[in-house]
Amino acid sequence: MSDVVFRSNDRSERNVDYGFLLVDWLGKPLWMWLTFLSIVLALLVFDLGVLHRHDREISVRESFILSSMYIGLGLTFGGWVWWQLGAEPGINYLTGFVVEKTLALDNVFVIALIFSFFAVPRIYQHRVLFWGVLGVIVLRAIMIGLGATLVSQFSWLLYAFAAFLIVTGVKMLWVGDSLPEMGDNPVVKLLRRRFNVTDEHHGQNFFVRKPDPKTGRLVWFMTPLFMALVMVELADIIFAVDSVPAIFAITTDPFIVYTSNIFAILGLRALYFALAAMIHRFKYLKPALAIVLIFIGSKVFVADLLGLEKFPAAVSLGITFLIIGTGIVWSLLRTSTAHRT
Repeated sequence: MSDVVFRSNDRSERNVDYGFLLVDWLGKPLWMWLTFLSIVLALLVFDLGVLHRHDREISVRESFILSSMYIGLGLTFGGWVWWQLGAEPGINYLTGFVVEKTLALDNVFVIALIFSFFAVPRIYQHRVLFWGVLGVIVLRAIMIGLGATLVSQFSWLLYAFAAFLIVTGVKMLWVGDSLPEMGDNPVVKLLRRRFNVTDEHHGQNFFVRKPDPKTGRLVWFMTPLFMALVMVELADIIFAVDSVPAIFAITTDPFIVYTSNIFAILGLRALYFALAAMIHRFKYLKPALAIVLIFIGSKVFVADLLGLEKFPAAVSLGITFLIIGTGIVWSLLRTSTAHRT
């Protein structure tokens, strides 16, 4: 199909070749990738250029409204995937979207800890999250592209990913709600030891020029806002170690893997400000997520034991929804009861 030529009928009768849009790239026509990237770019421009042209605090109400918009767009894109590629890719996209969205919710706990440690004012938190998401888009593309290449060459890696997910899920159940100590983080210590770092914030600036305490010359200093951005990016890399194998255990289609990941993450900035105020209400979300990871890893081996080519996508989606939904509902019920007593 890549040799199809679309010709314009303008007065100059010039021929315009759009056949390159039908060329396959990572298993899908280039026009599908460009459609996705255009939507993402439009959302980022709308976010930064329209919604947040000026630094301001985001209310919980606005956070829920924007998050609902992003979730709706993600699900709409999933419907488009279903329409273009069929039921199984559509279900796989939705499963990946739900799993990645849940993992992103778990990431909120760590991001809140980072903002608290660096005392990032709420008015500048969106700036950190926005640039953090740009980094995520690039980092996930690299990791997923590398993962897809390796899986296509070494199919046994799927079993390694599955085993890793099971071990990770068991570890999450065992460790519970323990969170890292930011002050003991080696990256924080390295940055403070090797670079000039200010103790105070300087508005929305990531870097400022200040006199060197020793020489008096003007030099560049990192601000705590930039250090918070570095830690947010590092946290995503760590979480990607879980989420990328999880989505590859669902499907190895790079288009489904990447688009479901990015659409789930895009709404994290908007949802953060609501969830940060409600973290205590999701006490049992992490155990539910751990069970989901164990299930996703196990189904790869279960499919082999049952002689199935793949674990049924619809069953996988249903079980994933059931586990996560149970964790959320149980958390809300238990914390509501505890609050009343």
